[in-house]
Amino acid sequence: MRQPLRRFLFLLLGGLALLGGVQLQRRFPHHLAAMVPEPMTDVTTEDAPPAVALPIDPALPRAADGRHYPLVPETPQALADLLMAVEVALRSDHTDASDLPALGHQQQVIYRTLSHQPQRAEAVRNRLSADWRGVFDHHLAARREFLAMHSGGRGSATLPAWRIIAPEPAEALLRYYREAEAATGIEWEVLAAVNLVETGMGRIDGISVADARGPMQFLPTTWAEPGIGKGDIRNPHDAIGAAARYLVRRGGLKDIRRGLWGYNNSDNYGRAVLHYAALLRDDPRAFTGLYHWEIHFNSALGDLWLPVGYNQTQRLPVAAYLRQMPASAPPLGSQTHGQGVPPAARQPCCGQP
Repeated sequence: MRQPLRRFLFLLLGGLALLGGVQLQRRFPHHLAAMVPEPMTDVTTEDAPPAVALPIDPALPRAADGRHYPLVPETPQALADLLMAVEVALRSDHTDASDLPALGHQQQVIYRTLSHQPQRAEAVRNRLSADWRGVFDHHLAARREFLAMHSGGRGSATLPAWRIIAPEPAEALLRYYREAEAATGIEWEVLAAVNLVETGMGRIDGISVADARGPMQFLPTTWAEPGIGKGDIRNPHDAIGAAARYLVRRGGLKDIRRGLWGYNNSDNYGRAVLHYAALLRDDPRAFTGLYHWEIHFNSALGDLWLPVGYNQTQRLPVAAYLRQMPASAPPLGSQTHGQGVPPAARQPCCGQP
């Protein structure tokens, strides 16, 4: 049975010229090497790739961590060059862990921006090396599936009653996905993709309008079904295991698309999840970028960034929030400022049959 639609935006996903650059260092903890298999891909990274100069504007307001909203180069060539450099750095063992949040957010905003601009996206794609075009295609296809879930109209004039928190460490999440795969047969890449699109890998701590909650967004009634929920609905380890069991119950071992339909009654949702899963399957190192994506919310005043520390107990007018936190707004003149794309109309995951 189809579940009632919900409006619960997760994530995922400016047109100013480069105004300067931050030189990022090149060291990286090897947690992924221990947690995931060797990548099966033709994409390679150098032992020590050049430092990435992320575009900066000293005049922009900053979030608590000192970063401002990522800027997107204006010309297709500059944008393609930046995107390839970011993709390489996110996969490099030499990238310093402290640089990863800025790199991941830059990657995310580039793909979110281009998902609304087909002609510009094609121009950028044509300037990418062949190795990166498949990665580019998966990202844009996934984002556009979510946009297709609810098109037209204006974005929300109010922000949700959420708390944005730091996710579990990457190595812990990878372990939970692996354990759930071993216990159920549902691929870890699918579980990671569901965790990403539901709550930004646990960053959103909130309850949807349909009463779904926790890092994998379960309805309490579904969690209470025999054999599904075990432990704490808000605990990432417990919720990821429950999601795998639920996907099995909904036929995911025979056809993962059928299982995802049970999780969220939308073909767009299922296709988007599988695009992200394919990215991870093709190259597990892609997890690093996705893990560092921030929470964005499509509002009437643009694609807002809700950083860690956002904490609202009730809905808040967008304009009132931006007076408190101007760093959340896309820069004036950017392609994401005031685009007014509404949040995806989402159905509650793990709903009753």
